[in-house]
Amino acid sequence: MKGIIFNLLEDVVIRRHGEAAWEKLLDQAGVSGAYTSLGSYPDGELERLVETAADTLGISPGGCLRWFGRAAMPLLAERYPAFFTGHRTTLPFLISVNEIIHPEVRKIHPGANCPVFRFEQAADGALRMGYESQRRLCALAEGFIEGAADHFGETVAIEHLRCAAKGDRECLLSIRVCVPETVDAAPLAG
Repeated sequence: MKGIIFNLLEDVVIRRHGEAAWEKLLDQAGVSGAYTSLGSYPDGELERLVETAADTLGISPGGCLRWFGRAAMPLLAERYPAFFTGHRTTLPFLISVNEIIHPEVRKIHPGANCPVFRFEQAADGALRMGYESQRRLCALAEGFIEGAADHFGETVAIEHLRCAAKGDRECLLSIRVCVPETVDAAPLAG
């Protein structure tokens, strides 16, 4: 796994919980913590960090990955504003991942093994996103989707229809932008 993911995790933990929390996490997970953005590191190190953080926080590893993905999105927008330029809403931004973002990631980080996404518009209006990755980090992808929605001032509902971690060939997510309820603005009779 490319070091940028570890760098993002470090930044998120430090911003939310402080430098001491990051150092404690490294010690408890038994990893060195010396990650460079262009370096490649064993996937198991991220797994140990996530499992240790999840135990510490009393949440599932999937919940920890979702939290990390959501919290990392503002950092990605800050570091790579060009990826967000031209998008005003969540769904078009998500669709751009395969055609724009991942090719750029591979230029910046040669050898990056990026997941593959497949998109289709469902008859019910939802965006269906297929996710294939040997790492099975679909919970991280969900967090990134939620973080993207936060970035664009939207709320999304995500339904996990199939999951590779549960034996399916790929993950399939249904993503729907939630429309805020409107309050009846009619004056009250007094």
